[in-house]
Amino acid sequence: MVLMKRGKHASSRAVYAVRTPEQEVVDDLAPVEDAPEDAAPTAVEPVPGLLGDLLLQRRLITPAQLADALLRQSSSGERVGALLVKAGALDERRLTEALADQLQLTIVDLRTARPTPDALTALPEATARELQAVPLARTDSALTVVVADPGAPGLAERLSAAIGGPVDLAIAPPSDIRRVINASYSALAGVNRAVQAFQASEAQRRTSAASVTTELPTDAAPVVQVVNMILTQALRDRASDVHIEPQDANMRIRFRIDGALHDALSLPADMGPAIISRIKIMAGMNIVERRRSQDGQFTAEIDARSLDVRVATTATIWGEKCVLRLLDKTRSLFQLHELGMPDDTWGTYSKLIRSPFGMVLCAGPTGSGKTTTLYATLSEINDPRRNIMTIEDPVEYVFPLINQIQTNESAGLTFADGLKSILRQDPDVILVGEIRDVETARIAVQSALTGHFVLSSLHATDTAAALHRFLDMGIESFLISSSVVAVVAQRLMRRICQACMAPHRPSDEELGFYFEAGGPPKETFYAGRGCNFCAGTGYLDRIGVFEVLRVTPEIKRLIVGWATQDELRRLATTQGMRTLRDEALTLVANDVTTISEVIRGIYAL
Repeated sequence: MVLMKRGKHASSRAVYAVRTPEQEVVDDLAPVEDAPEDAAPTAVEPVPGLLGDLLLQRRLITPAQLADALLRQSSSGERVGALLVKAGALDERRLTEALADQLQLTIVDLRTARPTPDALTALPEATARELQAVPLARTDSALTVVVADPGAPGLAERLSAAIGGPVDLAIAPPSDIRRVINASYSALAGVNRAVQAFQASEAQRRTSAASVTTELPTDAAPVVQVVNMILTQALRDRASDVHIEPQDANMRIRFRIDGALHDALSLPADMGPAIISRIKIMAGMNIVERRRSQDGQFTAEIDARSLDVRVATTATIWGEKCVLRLLDKTRSLFQLHELGMPDDTWGTYSKLIRSPFGMVLCAGPTGSGKTTTLYATLSEINDPRRNIMTIEDPVEYVFPLINQIQTNESAGLTFADGLKSILRQDPDVILVGEIRDVETARIAVQSALTGHFVLSSLHATDTAAALHRFLDMGIESFLISSSVVAVVAQRLMRRICQACMAPHRPSDEELGFYFEAGGPPKETFYAGRGCNFCAGTGYLDRIGVFEVLRVTPEIKRLIVGWATQDELRRLATTQGMRTLRDEALTLVANDVTTISEVIRGIYAL
């Protein structure tokens, strides 16, 4: 990228020298255009040299990769740097370092640098998102703004106009900027104004025959605004669930992020019933009935992303409690090799799921990622030559080439009834979302015995417990041994945040657990210190921990003989199965998670 100097300062309009591939062009941005002599100066002080030359000199890319990016640029119009990152030829942090050297800009570490409140108020959120810019701090002369693309045409002018003053540009990777924008511009920032408006309207309604809120447009009502703010912030915080809980003096809002609940907001207690009623209206539920538990769902569009929300309410001593399960439809589906299985476990499981008939069970408690594993398995075995059908409650992800059925108990369509109808549709592969009762279990077992391949989930603590759960349901032991091919038990462990990972001294109790459980020898342990990216928790995202039990002839004999869970687990371990605890301790040894997280999620298994 070449930005031409004009006198003492760089021109406010970037002038790019773009040549043909034969002329060894390496920059990526726009055609050459002259800049006006009287343009206002920007904060970018460029140095001579082309970005591609710099990347080649540092051996970050090859000439072939550059030529391919230039070829794709001619058709897409995207920047060469962005194309190289998309192609996997270049890491975005290395690209940021190269741009910083080329333009002589400061790289800001947004993991630790926090935008000041006065800087955030200077730049509107919409502008920050559009320009990928984070206002960091105000100095005597200008406002420091961290951007992802300092060479974008007109960037400095637009920032200066939005802020109403001069700007100093710094640079950071685009993903870091997006994270900090989401964390800094809280959707809940205006909730106090909405609460005050609600309380004022309620006070007027109590003293007047006419309700003020009925005169407002639906979208302008304070309660509507608060619900929208809660959903928006939950999506930005990567929350999987929102808990709306009435208390004695307030209404508590909590988000479940990476499996752990975090306090997000506290609202006045008198606003609670209105919040619950608004959500029930959106989900098509009965707002008059407040004593019985209800279920519903609705779809919302938030930050240009489609969000599917499952709603469940129940009565408590302080009023109705509501839990929202958030399903982001725009998130890509995990592939089987991305779940966190070790290579040998993944290889074994991949072979097992290609069985022409039989049953594979996925076991674990609620929220352990069973549905994600089942969907990844479907993606692995999806084939146009097969008739794949599913019966689910709910259908969380829509596959374009798979026949999916949503249960509807009010219409009489249960798992058992749906499974019976599927068997008349000539299926090759059947996915049963969850085996909840004896009838569904019996039909699933019979389906596996009659030449179908069945996938399903089951609530159980581990693989041996899942087999005993079938026995407890009353399924004959010889049918279980004949139908079940394998059982996969799983948990989700929080990952240590890579942005703030640092050496850590575990407590004596944690060290005792680690070594007594057979953890590999290790001197230095790591944990997250807490940063902007992980909201101070020290953890970011999760990884699966898996235990795969193959039903071998020896295991079958134990099942038929009603062996105990310990006997089943002991034999499976001698045949090569690694337990959940063993796999989790390996993650600790590899600095992926912490001992405290293993104790929290698995412990005695």
